Amino acid sequence: MGLKAVHFGGGNIGRGFVAEKLHQSGFEVVFVDVVDKLIEQLQSVPKYTVTEIGGEGEKVNTITNYRAINSKTHEAEAIKEISTADMVTCAVGPNILKFIAPVIAKAIDARTDSTPLAVVACENMIGATDKLAEFIKDPKNTPEDRVSSINDRARFANSAIDRIVPGQDPDAGLNVKIESFYEWVVDKTPFAPHGPPKVDAIKWVDDLVPYIERKLFTVNTGHAAAAYYGHARGKHTIAAALDDKEIHDIVRECLAETSHLIVNKHGITVQEQKDYVEKIIKRISNPHLEDVVERVGRAPLRKLGRQERFVGPAHHLAEQGDKYTALLGAMEQAFNFVDVEGDEESFDLGKMLKSMDATSIVSKVCGLEKSDKMFGEVQAIVERVQKK
Repeated sequence: MGLKAVHFGGGNIGRGFVAEKLHQSGFEVVFVDVVDKLIEQLQSVPKYTVTEIGGEGEKVNTITNYRAINSKTHEAEAIKEISTADMVTCAVGPNILKFIAPVIAKAIDARTDSTPLAVVACENMIGATDKLAEFIKDPKNTPEDRVSSINDRARFANSAIDRIVPGQDPDAGLNVKIESFYEWVVDKTPFAPHGPPKVDAIKWVDDLVPYIERKLFTVNTGHAAAAYYGHARGKHTIAAALDDKEIHDIVRECLAETSHLIVNKHGITVQEQKDYVEKIIKRISNPHLEDVVERVGRAPLRKLGRQERFVGPAHHLAEQGDKYTALLGAMEQAFNFVDVEGDEESFDLGKMLKSMDATSIVSKVCGLEKSDKMFGEVQAIVERVQKK
């Protein structure tokens, strides 16, 4: 039998990144989703294209050899496919992991293959696979007497993914436009002694943390800062925001602060990090990747979280006595990202700002404690936003 991967989430990242790379490594891809229209499209269209956009132009790849299952209506079928797969991946968003866990758990428990299933969550979240594994091992999903032997049937590996997917043409159908640059780094240590799955696009490493934090605190910090400042100043796209010298300089200052942390924490050289920052600025400034600021800025509650792109590095810097002023400024713009059409979290944030005191908001949204050095500064930010 050939290689088979089951992928949860038929969205742009799922089709345009994960499935593309699995397809190129010879995997049959089985998409699992609960969106009726999307599953129907995947079931009725035998191929779609992924157009990679870079400085050197465009390259079009055709994706075939896939199937699709609606787990809402055909759960048993999805369980059977996962139980006989080589790999299961997901790109559904951190908040959806708990909903896909029961199906994966049942499939793992039914698995009989001697090689454990490789489970890799491809989310913009530190420790996403660990979180998915936690839900899978919950007694509600896996019997307690089966948890101790679950490693015989599945191995869970965290990953770091990096690829920009801009807004898509409204009539694109299943076709995806995506930047040509990508990075997919996965922890290889859980796979001993069998070895990890053979996916050409994956860089297998022994220590994932430096890759995750470098990506999150550079790509995501810079991208989100440009989005929130761009939104505040009426810019339509990230490229337009970064074309504004003042915003451009602010984003660079944010990345100077996070670079200081990355270099000192992970032993990455100053020059290597500087080169990485320049590459990232060039990528997110690409006018051919027309990325709307509201799309990049969506989900502000998650992005203001304790382990996320602003609070995460700022907290480290604050505790070390280092500068984090630019990151505080970006946080203030994120707190101002309220009542944005199409983004439920921005409306939830707006309601919180109207109904809760600043201290409670800082604790609930940012996960900070009053003993944290930056708590008072973030509280002052929230109070300023509330006065508006």
